[in-house]
Amino acid sequence: MDKLKRVLSGRDAEEPSGLAEVIDSTSLGWGTRVKGFVACFAIGCLCSILGSCLLWIPKKGLILFAVFYTLGNIASIGSTLFLMGPMKQLKRMFEPTRLIATTVMLLCLVLTLCSAFWWRKAGLALLFCILQFFAMAWYSISFIPYARDAVKKCVSVCLS
Repeated sequence: MDKLKRVLSGRDAEEPSGLAEVIDSTSLGWGTRVKGFVACFAIGCLCSILGSCLLWIPKKGLILFAVFYTLGNIASIGSTLFLMGPMKQLKRMFEPTRLIATTVMLLCLVLTLCSAFWWRKAGLALLFCILQFFAMAWYSISFIPYARDAVKKCVSVCLS
């Protein structure tokens, strides 16, 4: 029956290769993709909110904030992998129009974690969290047509 469906749908009548079977069995349906996106995005938001709550803990609060805020951003970026798929997401992230925003964003994520765990500099971790916020915002608006131009124009009007 599967062979008949392949022939009628225009696919090759030959038996699928092992790789094709793996790809077919691991591809997610649209409902599963949306559920994965919502779950991963909710975890990202929860981590960011938890990090904000932990900010007020004496001594270690700033480090915990930096770590949870970064984990939240990573989970939020990871949530879009469910919608687009990993390869398409990576291709779109590194398109020429997003290359600088992606590089700065990923660099800020790494430097935030380095400043929290390796260098143990809370002020530096906070600075990288702030830079991370702006880099994520700039990266996110790159997916909206003409949004960057509108933001640039708005900032230039406000500064002049």
